[in-house]
Amino acid sequence: MTDIRIGAYGVIIVDGSILLTHWHDGGAWTLPGGGLELGEEPTEAAIREIREETGLTASLERLLGIHTVVIPGERRLNGSGVALHAMRVVYRASVEPGELVIEVDGSSDDARWVPLTALGDLPVVDLVHLALELDRREPPTGSLG
Repeated sequence: MTDIRIGAYGVIIVDGSILLTHWHDGGAWTLPGGGLELGEEPTEAAIREIREETGLTASLERLLGIHTVVIPGERRLNGSGVALHAMRVVYRASVEPGELVIEVDGSSDDARWVPLTALGDLPVVDLVHLALELDRREPPTGSLG
């Protein structure tokens, strides 16, 4: 038996900082985004999830890639013992200026702009590094506000 999860995420870089959310169950930082709801397009899910986790309104610029990973059952944090096949759809995105709002009762419990130079100081999920590798473009020249 295997669980399958499809998620959509945004790589948002402004002024040399990347927008990350803290995944409380995993104890690490990740990209804003999350699982698709039944019948939802990945583009819609990415925009919705970014808003839910950060309070910011996002626009998707381009698809960076789709990555799959299988997490063995014994490594699942939910204790199910069932393997997870995760498909992660990653977009380059931008956000309208605004103040970060932390999600309540969701999978994340913090959101912040992290300087790219400080990523080595934080526990981050592999998706963050993978997404940055997929993003071959120079960071945009926008500002935080």
